[in-house]
Amino acid sequence: MNADVLVVGAGPAGLAAAIELRRLGAGRILVADREREAGGIPRHSAHTGYGLRDLRRVMTGPAYARHYAQAAALAGAEIRSGSTVTGWAQDRVAILTSPDGIETIAARAVLLATGCRERPRTARLVPGDRPSGVMTTGELQQRVYLAGQRLPGRALVVGAEHVSFSAMVTLAHAGADVVALVTERPRQQSYAAFALGAALRWRVPVWTSAAVRLVLGRDRLTAVDVADLRTGAVRRVACDTLVFTGDWIPDHEQARLAGAAIDPGTRGPAVDTALATSVPAVFAAGNLVHAAETADVAALDGLHAARHIAAALAGPSERGRPRSGERAGATVPITVAAPLAWISPNAIRDPAPPPPRGRFLLRSEVFRRRAWLEVRQGDRLLARARARLIPGRPVHLNAGWLAGVQVSDTPVLVTVADDG
Repeated sequence: MNADVLVVGAGPAGLAAAIELRRLGAGRILVADREREAGGIPRHSAHTGYGLRDLRRVMTGPAYARHYAQAAALAGAEIRSGSTVTGWAQDRVAILTSPDGIETIAARAVLLATGCRERPRTARLVPGDRPSGVMTTGELQQRVYLAGQRLPGRALVVGAEHVSFSAMVTLAHAGADVVALVTERPRQQSYAAFALGAALRWRVPVWTSAAVRLVLGRDRLTAVDVADLRTGAVRRVACDTLVFTGDWIPDHEQARLAGAAIDPGTRGPAVDTALATSVPAVFAAGNLVHAAETADVAALDGLHAARHIAAALAGPSERGRPRSGERAGATVPITVAAPLAWISPNAIRDPAPPPPRGRFLLRSEVFRRRAWLEVRQGDRLLARARARLIPGRPVHLNAGWLAGVQVSDTPVLVTVADDG
């Protein structure tokens, strides 16, 4: 089977891209997703707050997911739910496995929009027994909002990011008594209003500088040991449910199989400002390249990638000149230094289009209320900007300095400057 564009992933980024590609006349668009229904994570995120940046209205997660799934179908995109890309026969030739069998899909361009996932307990190396009742936020929300499961008893949430407070509310909806949110950080990483609401509305405290050190229970979870990282003291906390939240990792398996270079910071595919990967005509968007932003930011990524994909497919390719987004020309990597963790996009090609929304996304490993970001290439200062640093929260860097980048072997480096 042939397609003009194969989109891998039917979350907000993939569906928004499919809609835009059809609007731009990019031809046959096939969207493959391993889940039974299109829509991605918002399908089982019953809280409100979706759609503000992309749709200019506020919706619940399920309504937001339905909107994009229906809009993509109406636009003429072919959506294959329950279909998994299990490998690549060659460049842009995917092996698609579904209940109907195995087939190959040859595409002129590919968009990888496989999103990200939370690191489970095993990846965090938390020792102890292996009882039931231990899960991530994604599993929790699917159990509660898709399967209607009740979770009575005491619950503990590991993490204090935005998603951690969402998990707390989901547990409350499922009938659980949430004991606390536990974070190794010295303070919570979400909005102050969330922590205040948790304390006042739900009576849930945030235990900072604390970590789960041991899981106990034979068949069912019975308790966990929580260590105070400041004093070393350990207390045993009885609970029936333990939810690990945040600590995101891109779902990068397909990018690796396709041969795309992986950025060591984001741990997703390295992309330039057009969201093109190192593989010609293979693009990546959404939380695969910046784990994890909100769904509307991922959707706007999809729109951005779609426009560059459409240009790559429509533009004439002169002999010796790559089409837009094919990454065959010279690129300049963008790197960061501690305490910054990563930047996305993380490469610049010549000529450099602006990144999605005209800004770069960064993450910090430290809290700093007022910091200076400096952008340098070699000994040249390209930009200097104020920023507030909070681990797990986005740091935005305006892309106005792109015009000053010189195509050379010297990477662009973003650092946190001393206040002086």
